[in-house]
Amino acid sequence: MTSAATSAVNPTTPEAEPTRLPLIGDRAPDFEAESTHGPVRLADYAGRWLVLFSHPADFTPVCTTEFVAFAGLAEEFAARNVALLGNSVDSVHSHLAWARAIEDRLGVTIPFPIIADLDTRVSRAYGMLHPNASATAAVRAVFVIDPESVVRAILYYPMNAGRMVPEILRLVDALQTADRDGVSCPANWRPGDDVLLGAPKTQAEVEARLADERLTLVDWYLASIPGRGA
Repeated sequence: MTSAATSAVNPTTPEAEPTRLPLIGDRAPDFEAESTHGPVRLADYAGRWLVLFSHPADFTPVCTTEFVAFAGLAEEFAARNVALLGNSVDSVHSHLAWARAIEDRLGVTIPFPIIADLDTRVSRAYGMLHPNASATAAVRAVFVIDPESVVRAILYYPMNAGRMVPEILRLVDALQTADRDGVSCPANWRPGDDVLLGAPKTQAEVEARLADERLTLVDWYLASIPGRGA
């Protein structure tokens, strides 16, 4: 039997492992991998929020613009106790050379680590490989993971459309605001905007809501209250 055939039937090889998308509310899949900042593990980010994002390949146009955008908002993420962590199926040497090229050509330093996922273990654990897009290059996935290592949000983009990084920051703001204040954030919400209260579940709650002068009440089930900002 050839080595390729052996690999195809051996369920322990990375190539045979199925790609499964973690769901919102799941515990984030554990990982340990090499990166441009040395070994990284999910446990390293305990107690912090983590934005784990994948890109198809180093030295590509759209990915370069995305990394410049993430670097430009890195301090804003850090101010919210959010770490950034990139990932692609490239080597550490490729990542380092690409980061150096971005700094040399564009004057932008990439301050966060990039996982070298040559064995695709991280990409497969997080469902970043979509066979109909590419068997070996990760799509543009984003996982927002909270300080308890729970997946709180998932975003996917195709290879030919770059991400809106300020929207990822806004999403983090919304999640943190909802956790802090026990509210929900409406469409197009930004920090400081009004937030929404959950729909009342009893007649008494309906009457209390109707009597609450702090609220902007559209209907008994749709009420907003001034937000506190980020």
